[in-house]
Amino acid sequence: MEVKRVSFFHTLLSVVLLLVVSCARIGTPDGGPYDETPPKVVRTSPKLGASDVKHAKKITIEFDEIIKIDNAMEKVVISPPQIEQPEIEASGRKVTISLLDSLKPNTTYTIDFADAIVDNNEGNPYGDFAFTFSTGEQVDTFQVSGHVLDASNLEPIKGILVGLYKLDSLQTDGHLPDSIFRTKPFERISRTDSRGHFVIKGLSMGQYRVFALKDANQNYVYDQRSEMVAFSDRILTPSSRPDIRPDTVWHDSIHYDSIVMTPYTHFYPDDIVLTAFESAIQDRYLLKSERPTPWKFTLYFTAPSDTLPLLTGLNFDAEQAFVIDASQHNDTLNYWIRDSLIYNLDTLSIQLDFYATDTTGTLALTTDTLQLVSKLTKARIARQQQEKFEEWAKQYKQQVKAERRAARKAQKEAEKEAGKEDNTKDDDGEDDEDDTEASPDEEVATTDDNTGTKPDESVKETEKSSKKEGKEKKKKKRKKDDDDIEIPPMPEEFLTFKTINTQSMDPDKNIDFEFEEPLDTFDVSKIHFSIQVDSVFQPTKFLFRPVPGHTRTYRLYAEWEPDTTYKVEIDTAAFVNIYGKRNEAQKRIIKMKSMNTYSTLFIALQGTDPTGANWNNAYVQLLDGSDKAVKTIRAKNGKADFYFLTPATYYLRLYCDTNGNGQWDTGDYDLQQQPEPVFYYPGALTLKAQWEITQEWNPTAQSLPKQKPAKITKQKPDKEKAIKNRNAERNNKK
Repeated sequence: MEVKRVSFFHTLLSVVLLLVVSCARIGTPDGGPYDETPPKVVRTSPKLGASDVKHAKKITIEFDEIIKIDNAMEKVVISPPQIEQPEIEASGRKVTISLLDSLKPNTTYTIDFADAIVDNNEGNPYGDFAFTFSTGEQVDTFQVSGHVLDASNLEPIKGILVGLYKLDSLQTDGHLPDSIFRTKPFERISRTDSRGHFVIKGLSMGQYRVFALKDANQNYVYDQRSEMVAFSDRILTPSSRPDIRPDTVWHDSIHYDSIVMTPYTHFYPDDIVLTAFESAIQDRYLLKSERPTPWKFTLYFTAPSDTLPLLTGLNFDAEQAFVIDASQHNDTLNYWIRDSLIYNLDTLSIQLDFYATDTTGTLALTTDTLQLVSKLTKARIARQQQEKFEEWAKQYKQQVKAERRAARKAQKEAEKEAGKEDNTKDDDGEDDEDDTEASPDEEVATTDDNTGTKPDESVKETEKSSKKEGKEKKKKKRKKDDDDIEIPPMPEEFLTFKTINTQSMDPDKNIDFEFEEPLDTFDVSKIHFSIQVDSVFQPTKFLFRPVPGHTRTYRLYAEWEPDTTYKVEIDTAAFVNIYGKRNEAQKRIIKMKSMNTYSTLFIALQGTDPTGANWNNAYVQLLDGSDKAVKTIRAKNGKADFYFLTPATYYLRLYCDTNGNGQWDTGDYDLQQQPEPVFYYPGALTLKAQWEITQEWNPTAQSLPKQKPAKITKQKPDKEKAIKNRNAERNNKK
């Protein structure tokens, strides 16, 4: 019995010691390895890849663990497109898709989840998953892929719809009727990802035409001119062949174990490129009208026009009443009213005749009546004028008072110099001398002549009171004089304008003058332009002209020389606007930079442009880091030369001006007209002071999706989902 008791004691002691040792170890209990296994499909209804499915209106996909769907509305695409949107739901281990449209016979259905399915715990993606079944005897497995880019700047377009129409036996020449894109929904569809990439799956053998559409009303047809579209004349014939690709086996998120070659089926074509655009001809109507001030009103239209609307005044004579400041495409029109008798009317009643899009989609003459009331009322204008006058009067009074105080102070100082000292308080409330000190005369007057004793206190108080009263009277008189200051009329309010390019200007630029309101006249004889020669300014030649297409902008042209100083002097009334307001005399000093501060870039274009020419209709644009054009040069004989460049990092864009109007033009589906081609130089050009660089560039050497540099691409690719390898990372930290 005693032996058993000792044995039990030893056992208990061992357990306690083991617990103590365990508790003494620094660290936290290991919760086990992370789940790095993506979810797996265990069963589906109907079966994945099943054929001859007749009644699969509800599809279920079951996984081996709890899953979720990320952004189903954006990522999950069902083809053929469903006019009535299906219901997609993830619950526990199941995904349920309810198709609300009727199933089409002999059709392969594809539900493309992309990477939307992930496990609920660690977010491990299931991968590029698409569920397919067929209502016919076989499942079609061909697919085509490519990219959709913005035609104007080659930006990848995310989320745009890409669809196919199959050419039937009646269109063996590959030409679909133009109306099909406007009337018939796509037969197969996909949607682009953040790289502008798309894959259309479930295709049968045959020939197809491809389109892209930013479908505003989700009906899978191009029925609104405001929708972004793309189309191609290329006939697509799906095919495939076995291929291999390198796959990286990662050890963790930084290190990889090996690269293995994986066999796969390569589907063609995989190089489709669509350049999407918005049509210049859009539904046109009057968007809004506003009258911010009595003398100006603005009309806003939804689309450009070749003509200006006709305005008829119903309560005034509109002939010669306005100065019209129109935007480049006549979609924003500013009307400046010349006559004060007209703009002082509380309401302007106007009949407006303009071209607008009718119900058939064509432009037709339309009449509208406008009642324009100024947002800035007469009462508010009068109040503002009164506030301006009161502020001016206050400042004027302060100035006059300050001048009078200065004059009195000067007079006192002069009297003091002449021995006529006066210790009375200055009008500004400050003593010239300390009033508490008595002057010698006052000291004698306050002492008894015989005895030398002080007078009575009452006498002193009387004298002090008398002195105070004298000061108060003097103060009141001066205050009355100040209150009687006569306020003159406010000074003339001069015409204001701003000048552009006057600070450290480049020799290939000119000076722009921008005015707030249209000018009535300008007098070139009151503009003086001179160049500094040996510290002396000498007159030199210049031109002063309105800038075409800009009602309120004028430009001073001159032959500018580097490292030189110029002076522009503007006399009073050189400019007078339509309201009679004139400018104040001004002077500007313009200093040109030294040639040592510039870089020079010569672009030599290689190859041929899309029209087969030698890039003679091309414009080359130098871009900054925000993809904004800094300079634009028309190429001549395949060359574009950029001078006077500030040292920096630049990028290049080129567009082909196929119609010769000097600007990039968008496309038009109704006219079967593609947008003018745009290309990007795929790298960056770093220029330094005094460098001259010649850069050869073949704009067609690389495919369009690979051209635009990532640093100036605004649409960045989403981070690809992948298994995180957190177990390997944790092991590396141990």
